This record gives sequence, C-alpha cells and structure tokens, in this order.
Amino acid sequence: MMRVALVDSGGANLGSVRYALRRLGVEAEVSADADVIRAADRVILPGVSTAATVMRRLHELGLVDTLRSLRQPLLGVCVGMQLLFEHSEEDDTPCLGLLPGRVAKLRSAHGIRIPHMGWNRLEPMRAGALVDGIAVGAQAYFVHSYAAPVGADCVLACEHGGRFAAVVQRGHVAGAQFHPERSGATGARLLRNFLGSGIA
Repeated sequence: MMRVALVDSGGANLGSVRYALRRLGVEAEVSADADVIRAADRVILPGVSTAATVMRRLHELGLVDTLRSLRQPLLGVCVGMQLLFEHSEEDDTPCLGLLPGRVAKLRSAHGIRIPHMGWNRLEPMRAGALVDGIAVGAQAYFVHSYAAPVGADCVLACEHGGRFAAVVQRGHVAGAQFHPERSGATGARLLRNFLGSGIA
C-alpha cells in the first residue's frame, strides 16, 4: 500500500488535499513528524498563507533539512510550490532551494487583478509523465499573488499579467501553482500522475 505524507504546513487546504487524494483511493497521513515524512512513498507540501509564514513553521518543526534531503517524489502545491525555489520576493524569504530561481510578485496591469483568483488556461511547455493526459487548453483553479518564472523546469505555464510557471518538475521534485484539489478533472489527473509513475 502506498504511503503518502501530507506535510502539516499549517495551510487551510490540508483537508481538501487529503479529501482529493481519498477520492483517488489514497489515504494520506497529515504529519509534522520527520520520520513519517521520510518513510512515505510520496510527500506533498501544501501551502495557503505567505512564504515567510510557511517557512517559519517548517523551521519551527525542524522539517527544512528533512524536505531538502528527500529522495522520494515531492509535490509542492500553491505556496508549497513557491517554497521549492531558492527565494521568494514575498517578505524577502529564503526558501528550500530545491529548484533554481526566484519567486516574484505577479505584475498588475489594466484589467489584471492581483491576487490572481479563478480558472485559467494551462499552456504546455514540454512533455512529461506528470502532466500526461492533461489536454492542451485545460484549465485549473488559481489563488495567488506570487509565482515562479518560466524556466527550464517549467512543464505547464499560465498567463496573468505575464507568463509564469503553473507546473514544474526537476527529477523527484515537482510543484503545482494551481490548486489540484479544486481543479476538477485536471487536478485529479495531475495528482493521479504524481501518485503513479509521473515523477522519477
């Protein structure tokens, strides 16, 4: 039986992510215990708050080095994805540094509201098992004010005042800026791929 650990990062979406996994037949364990996280087959780092708040909690729980040293597949969601990078402009926050790059505030413009809230189209950047079965033009649900750049690790991009990374992957480390637990069939497919063979 696959063991999935949901890192107890204090986010309000922990319950909804757990329920989304349950709909896929997986009972995830919400945990702040480093041993439980290290023993899991898959680890998900959710986040609904600010980068600084979630990083502070990870430091208080002693989980920063645990997450940095994982070798099994790790998926960051929303702020959890942003924390995979080196640094966030939000409160000038050093992050986990598992992926190169800096998270920046979305650019406001005429007709562009920040935070970015609602459904938006995903743009394929490169093929990968993590996004297998997600159709060109599929949409996902976003709630965020900061985003990662479209770099070499970007698998799906999105446009809101400029292009940003919607899904990233490098080796065993992956992230979704959108909320898969609120993104219907698209989100379910991403989670199913992550739980299956979608990541090294």
